[in-house]
Amino acid sequence: MSDASRRSPGRSSIAADDASAAPAPTGERLSDLLRRVAQRDRRAFAQLYAATSAKLHGTVLRILKERGRADDVVQEAYVTIWQKAAQFDAERASPIAWMVAIARHAAIDELRRRPRAPHEPEEALAHTPADGPSAREHLEHEQDAKRLHACLEALEAERRDMVRLAYLDGWSRADLATHFEQPVNTVKTWLHRALKQLKGCLAP
Repeated sequence: MSDASRRSPGRSSIAADDASAAPAPTGERLSDLLRRVAQRDRRAFAQLYAATSAKLHGTVLRILKERGRADDVVQEAYVTIWQKAAQFDAERASPIAWMVAIARHAAIDELRRRPRAPHEPEEALAHTPADGPSAREHLEHEQDAKRLHACLEALEAERRDMVRLAYLDGWSRADLATHFEQPVNTVKTWLHRALKQLKGCLAP
């Protein structure tokens, strides 16, 4: 972790504060907390964490599907929030939307660095009874998964992220439109083109 990350409040310092006393996370309350965080108020940061961490953790876990990775990414997201609180603009987004966007971007960056790769064929066979057809079917499934992964990697990064979030993580078109800052119809068009490209890539 960077020096800036080490200087920001972490999980241990948050726990040390009386974060449980934080009031309900209304937009006005969160905006006030962010203003105080921008002034490096550690107690305000603890209250902000207590009020919003469940929401951010759910967002990240839905993308990464692994609790350990999600925990790490959420902590990194709060480091970013601590560092960039002064950049929050209530005229452009609600506090929670701004924070969720930071967490989503961090999760997607983590997914790009370490995608959820399928098992190697040897691993699949090692856990499959050696009775012929079932082992072959399992191996073929793994090979299909590897082909799909390779075809996804061939997509433009933004379209690849959109396909994964839509079809692997269950995001709605409205969620995608908000996250990618595009109209819903544009999102539908991008998904249609991406799926057409995937179909061509997967064709025998």
